[in-house]
Amino acid sequence: MSMNVSLQQLKVFVAVARSRSFTRAAREFGLTQSAVSRCVRELEEAVDLKLFDRTTRQVELTLAGSGFERRIAHLLDEIDMALSEGRDAHQAYRGVVTVASNPALSSGWVPGAIARCTAALPAVTLQLQDMPQEAVLQAVEQGEVDFGVIAEVVPAARLAGGQFDVQTIAATPLCALLRAQHHIALCGPLHWSALADEALITLNRDSGYRNAVMRVLDEVRAPGYRVQELAQIAGVSRMSALGMGVGILPVCSDPADDEVCHWPAPAGSLVVRVLHPVVPVSTLIVRRRHRSLRPCAQAAWSEFIAARRADHSDTPERQLIDSIAQ
Repeated sequence: MSMNVSLQQLKVFVAVARSRSFTRAAREFGLTQSAVSRCVRELEEAVDLKLFDRTTRQVELTLAGSGFERRIAHLLDEIDMALSEGRDAHQAYRGVVTVASNPALSSGWVPGAIARCTAALPAVTLQLQDMPQEAVLQAVEQGEVDFGVIAEVVPAARLAGGQFDVQTIAATPLCALLRAQHHIALCGPLHWSALADEALITLNRDSGYRNAVMRVLDEVRAPGYRVQELAQIAGVSRMSALGMGVGILPVCSDPADDEVCHWPAPAGSLVVRVLHPVVPVSTLIVRRRHRSLRPCAQAAWSEFIAARRADHSDTPERQLIDSIAQ
């Protein structure tokens, strides 16, 4: 079946989807409402999908229409950028770049990387989409975002040789967060087995870290044990600081001391200890394989890599934990 879809139809569809109104979309394009309705109807016939549920009072996207709108809006942004770049080669670093990240990284170092991009690329607008890690990979694979940032225990075999180009930015060890007065806070090298009888708090599966934590704990704890799981680094740190359990997070260690990574420890503050055997978690930046990034997205990709490496010794994760601990 041949498909005859025009750029105008797609633009009108996106305008209706965003405004939830045929009238406002008609005003935006200088068309009559009937012309906009006809345009959408012809598009629905061409793609063989019902895109909107219409009533006398409102217009809502169908489930199929919602997914179609996300993809088409991104493609239209790419088309606009391509046309702009064709008119003026000096505007290569102008445009909107969409980045997806899991919740833990979005609340950690990613905002700092975006700030670095904004300073280095003032004509580039970065949009962050916070979503579960599996959804990040799906969004990258389907071209809904320019690139994504995830965490894996190793530069994952399931990513290598697949649909993604993967760049390892840094690796951080899984650590225990304890109150300074905890009985295992300042003992010798801290082994995972020391946590066998402790209440534990860590990040949930949306973060990409959970599988690494659970795999090690399964070897040292009885079946059926329970671990408190949260979405944000701040939640794990805060509960640990309040003595509600031992937190387990990836925290950048001090290059001069791979046993203890902590700050001056007044009463009530947190001590952060590397757990042994060491389990490093890699921060990865991923994009679709065999698909070149737009110049502005490629520039942002490079800035993200530079931002993580430059910030390796003083990560926002450590700054966040420090602010909670004091």
